[in-house]
Amino acid sequence: MEEKVDVAVIGAGSAGLYAYAQVKRRTERCVLIDGGELGTTCSRVGCMPSKAMIQVAEDIHRRALFEREGIEGGDGLHVNGPDVLEHVQGLRDIFVDKVLSTTTDEMGEEFINANARFLEPGLLAAGERRIRASKVIIATGTAPIVPPSWKTFGERILTTDDIFELEQLPESLAVIGLGVIGLELGQALSRLGVEVTGIDLLETIGNIDDPEIGPLAVQLIGKELPLWLGQPARIEEAGDGRLKVSAGDNSVTVEKVLVAIGRRANLAALDPEKAGIALNALGVPNYNPNTLQIDDLPVYIAGDVNLERQLLHEAADEGRIAGINAVAETPIAFRRKTPLVITFSDPNIVMVGARYAELDQAHTLIGSVALGLLGRALIMGRNRGMLRLYADKASGRLLGASLLAPHGEHLGHLLNWCIEQQLTILQMLRMPFYHPTLEEGIQAVLRDMIGRSDWHQTPYPPDLETL
Repeated sequence: MEEKVDVAVIGAGSAGLYAYAQVKRRTERCVLIDGGELGTTCSRVGCMPSKAMIQVAEDIHRRALFEREGIEGGDGLHVNGPDVLEHVQGLRDIFVDKVLSTTTDEMGEEFINANARFLEPGLLAAGERRIRASKVIIATGTAPIVPPSWKTFGERILTTDDIFELEQLPESLAVIGLGVIGLELGQALSRLGVEVTGIDLLETIGNIDDPEIGPLAVQLIGKELPLWLGQPARIEEAGDGRLKVSAGDNSVTVEKVLVAIGRRANLAALDPEKAGIALNALGVPNYNPNTLQIDDLPVYIAGDVNLERQLLHEAADEGRIAGINAVAETPIAFRRKTPLVITFSDPNIVMVGARYAELDQAHTLIGSVALGLLGRALIMGRNRGMLRLYADKASGRLLGASLLAPHGEHLGHLLNWCIEQQLTILQMLRMPFYHPTLEEGIQAVLRDMIGRSDWHQTPYPPDLETL
């Protein structure tokens, strides 16, 4: 027997939960379907447990400055691997429980704990139930990519789905893939005493495309762990249960390998072709990024599964957009927020707004400042990095930025909000900058850009000159 609903949401991750919340405001005839492990990717295996591990790593790494600061005994500190992992897992469980306690626990029959698949357009099978839905929202997330030949090495191959289940830190580890998560965990584990080697097919790390920030990031983080770039990785047995990992002329023998080469969309198991959904070369359907509608079908796609902006705040926004449109008479096109990507390495790698590769160089003014002599950073013992801002030459409006900076997460937010407000370099420079702060680094870049521009500096307010 078919159950008729207005909307079926497939996937109870961040995007699905936000979508369901929007749908629920407008109709009681809806279901949320998920047969996987609940608690969201962010809470279970992503943002939160990784940041917990990074925090412990930063705390122990800080001891390197103690002698310089006159603090004795820092060399007596050590890492207890099992206790560190227990701490990380404990925090992870708190975050997961918080999600579950406010979402699926009390939903009753509206939540279907089963895997869904299309039987035909608008008809879903979920366990023993058959759901006829006027609209469907797909928010099934992603899964780590591991080449089939590497899977034969069993539990010695780790992904972000299982690294936080370890009970003991490995003695040695190769990280293959130095995007956001591979770089974050690689540096953190290195600081916790694991012998880490980082490998990536690209010549850059952290997905940086700015030609000044990229090499500097490699230089700074490469001082903490070996980085092998520009060559594909190979894995083979090394004997004694260990693995030999090679890239180009380099090779290392390790206990474990963390594979962080990307994620694939969880779509194949849905039998999307039975709903008339065609997948492109990336394994995802064509959709409108402003409405999230797939072609002209009554189906919407939200969150990591579309492989575009795989970030929690973007998944939340997309869930809201899909949820609103799934109960609207006609889809509404929403303006998407200014992109913001943060890698919680040390220094943070931050990219805001337009990426360097997207700029029209002939019409863009770029300003930069190194952080070596920035007072606040020098006091913190973290005066490493660079700030780069991009502005439109004609109007002076801020277009984007790339940062390699301590606490760059906060500077990135500040710049992101400036772009959202369409502020110009001159308007930003009129803002107060407290001393001593890291934000003064932004002020230095702004002054550099003003000095090299021909923007007309009109008085502001009318009776006062701009400083």
